[in-house]
Amino acid sequence: MSVAQAVLAADIDHAASVVQEVGEMIGTVAFAASGALLAVRRNLDIVGIVFLAVSTALGGGVIRDIMVGNTPPTAFTDLKFLAAAAATGLIIFFWHPPPRLTRWPLDVTDAIGLGMFVVVGATVGHAWGASPTVAALLGFTTGVGGGIIRDVLSGKVPAILRTDEPLYAIPAFAGAVVASTLMHFDWYRGWMGLICALLVIVARLASLKYGWRGPRPYYVSREE
Repeated sequence: MSVAQAVLAADIDHAASVVQEVGEMIGTVAFAASGALLAVRRNLDIVGIVFLAVSTALGGGVIRDIMVGNTPPTAFTDLKFLAAAAATGLIIFFWHPPPRLTRWPLDVTDAIGLGMFVVVGATVGHAWGASPTVAALLGFTTGVGGGIIRDVLSGKVPAILRTDEPLYAIPAFAGAVVASTLMHFDWYRGWMGLICALLVIVARLASLKYGWRGPRPYYVSREE
């Protein structure tokens, strides 16, 4: 490899790491906002709002880190993510958004967090030497983990398990598979990760707008 190629490769790796860190911060703030907005809808106090914001933002990443043996999890060693999630919860508490702004913004922030964390999770799995299949599963778990924790803590059936919920798990899993496949073949670049995240976000929001849902057993539809 020539000097120029080595420099280019180093620049690409640096760009990818920057994109990963920025993507994780964006996902953290977005998921924190979704948790805080849901807490407002549930009429929780300041403790409930901040706790749900932090749990939603960091939950998926904590699960991922435990699965790969990265202990203590990054959420407890790099406190900027915890601070960002808590600050987001506090902003929403003091802002006190009207009821109409706790509905569609909740869907948008949840979709952004889902898309970003799917790619970040797959990237972390690949960096830890996981196979493409395991990296994809880690990306999927990171993406949906925070939403599951948020819904359970707020007394809702998680969106990933509801038959009346528009597509959630399918876009997340597809995005994780694409990202991990690109990494496995050394095709992955930072901008590709952003595109993967964007596709997951668009698919989730489109399914909400048009009511796309996953397939159910044929006999369920027939009985209804």
